[in-house]
Amino acid sequence: MIAPDFQSWVASRQQHVERALATMLPAADIAPRRLHAAMRYVVLGGGKRVRPLLTCAAGEVAQAPVERLVLAGCAVELIHAYSLVHDDLPCMDDDVLRRGKPTCHVQYDEATALLVGDALQSLAFQLLVEQPLARDAGLQLEMVRLLAAASGSRGMAGGQAIDLAAVGKTLSVPELELMHIHKTGALIRASVLLGAHCGVALSDTERGRLDTYAKSVGLAFQVVDDVLDAEAPTATLGKTAGKDAEQNKPTYVSILGLARSKRFAEELREQALAALEGFGDRALRLRQLADFIVLRKF
Repeated sequence: MIAPDFQSWVASRQQHVERALATMLPAADIAPRRLHAAMRYVVLGGGKRVRPLLTCAAGEVAQAPVERLVLAGCAVELIHAYSLVHDDLPCMDDDVLRRGKPTCHVQYDEATALLVGDALQSLAFQLLVEQPLARDAGLQLEMVRLLAAASGSRGMAGGQAIDLAAVGKTLSVPELELMHIHKTGALIRASVLLGAHCGVALSDTERGRLDTYAKSVGLAFQVVDDVLDAEAPTATLGKTAGKDAEQNKPTYVSILGLARSKRFAEELREQALAALEGFGDRALRLRQLADFIVLRKF
């Protein structure tokens, strides 16, 4: 059960992010119209916006202005949206359903889907440099570096490459963890660190605690995803359920089993909460997001 005050905070931040994304994305009547329509189709009106929420929550620890946090969160969300479009392509996971509606290449075509991902990635970095988001230009440049590293071969893209190479293979738990630290965890970690960079200076110890939190919730997010893929129906998930098992992909459920996977997710939640000790009320939303990520049913 989500606490009412947290529910209100989530709804408020989601609305901020949705409005900002709708403004930043090119209008569908601007040439090339089909590309712009497809970009808006995949980004707007769907998704939990977990990554921007993490950016906003981490920013509260650093007392950052909401306007900065929303923009930084939008940049992360655009990277996430691009990755989903490319992941769903026939050459990757070959999926037909995302966020409860046809995937981009099904609704449009494969070439358009490819270009949508390319354009969303470029727009994400454009957002990070167009307006002042940090205390100085050097720190804002570090934000660009953080997101680029989280998106590339040492982050999300690299994790997807490991994932594709692992189909049909049996991985050890450390090997699976390495894959998901890159594929899912890197962008979640960037979400938290970007939010922290938007506010006042934090000590090295404080930044380290936020990083530990981010690593724990990033991995927990994937463990819970694996559990939901095995347990929840397609209608609840908004994407094809049971796809991992069908494609013979190694998951936490296939390696640890359902019960142990759930216990592992809870252990990661406890690690995340422990990392926030000392922040007091400033980390309230980060604590609530850790609970939401692990206890969610979709």
